[in-house]
Amino acid sequence: SLKQMYHWYDSAELRTCLICGDRATGLHYGIISCEGCKGFFKRSICNKRVYRCSRDKNCEMSRKQRNRCQYCRLLKCLQMGMNRKAIREDGMPGGRNKSIGPVQISEEEIERIMSGQEFKEEAAEHTWVERNVGDSDHSSPSNGASEGNQPSPASTLSSNRSGEMTGYTAAALREQYINTSMSTHYQLLPHLFSYAAQSGLLTPQPRSLYPQSHPMVLQLVAAEDLSPLATPMLIEDGYKVSQVELFALLCRLADELLFRQISWIKKLPFFCELSIEDYTCLLSSTWQELILLSCLTIYSAHIFGDLADVTAKYTPSDDELQGFSEEGMEVMERLIYLFRKFHQLKVSNEEYACMKAINFLNQDIRGLTNVSQLEQLNKRYWYVCQDYTEYKYPHQPKRFPEIMMCLPEIRCIARKLVNVPLEQLPLLFKAVLHSCKSSLRKQ
Repeated sequence: SLKQMYHWYDSAELRTCLICGDRATGLHYGIISCEGCKGFFKRSICNKRVYRCSRDKNCEMSRKQRNRCQYCRLLKCLQMGMNRKAIREDGMPGGRNKSIGPVQISEEEIERIMSGQEFKEEAAEHTWVERNVGDSDHSSPSNGASEGNQPSPASTLSSNRSGEMTGYTAAALREQYINTSMSTHYQLLPHLFSYAAQSGLLTPQPRSLYPQSHPMVLQLVAAEDLSPLATPMLIEDGYKVSQVELFALLCRLADELLFRQISWIKKLPFFCELSIEDYTCLLSSTWQELILLSCLTIYSAHIFGDLADVTAKYTPSDDELQGFSEEGMEVMERLIYLFRKFHQLKVSNEEYACMKAINFLNQDIRGLTNVSQLEQLNKRYWYVCQDYTEYKYPHQPKRFPEIMMCLPEIRCIARKLVNVPLEQLPLLFKAVLHSCKSSLRKQ
């Protein structure tokens, strides 16, 4: 019983993780485990991870060895009884049901989870329900990438569905922020068209771009420095890069990228509409997010090309590998997922410029003096981005919410990156860039 399990946990000699033997912190998803294995299991199930073992699927699980094989770690979590049904569906902290204990599942069911077959069946069922019930992706732009919003990669654009917008409301809002009216058919039936297109009932009908959207997008793109990064990254063949040298290179690269963000602010079309104090506050809170977004888009060829080649010449020591933190592991997994998402979407310069402006204009940051003006600007570019995306990609009705969903994930990664020890950054970048470059070769 659960009461017996708590009594079992209270005995001092048994306070060790059943997965890796590290110090346990309590009952997590039905069994006694440490924070590291709890977080690993949750990320693996929520993000529908499918791992591979390069050995015989019987790797040692200890505190020092647990990060070496994710397949065997997840396998042991399932074999020891970790209950995936205890994980909240929204991916937020806290179990779904505190009374859920360990589960014994068959070898066949474990194999279906490890191979990803169960995730595929769940996705197929979700798609059937979505198509038969119907759902609109046109959420109200209440800064969907707010600082408190940390959805998992598989979650929806916003957990706060504050009412579907009627045709009139959508038209009024667009007219207010883009200064133009909508065509009659789109005012009356926006959701019917959206649902029909997503359900395969109708071919999405092309429509014109609102007059003010195009120049506003062009202004944002013009503010960007699209020239190649100037930080030198050429290393002669055979040279072994040390941890200190790679860290110094990452610092120089971050300096250049930060300088470009400062220059970008001065070129923004709305630069005169906010105070210097607010710009300082916004930049100090979002600079990591802006740099990360630019590295995944306009500078991706440089980062996943030249920088990846440099990190390949760096060989971490056994101590560095064994000391790699759980925070580093989570950031690594999230970055790899995000890279694949951006590579799949092939975000254009225009979309990137809008995403960056929306992310920067975050009215939830503390210390701002003109929150209402920020909210107006945020909504303006939200609608401009939505208008441009729907016009440019009429056959991808879910493209806009998918792009916007990347923003809260970027904010989440930026916050977690602060907790990764500085000496672990070279290994983190090597692992991420190696994995991302490898996935490009396989395509």
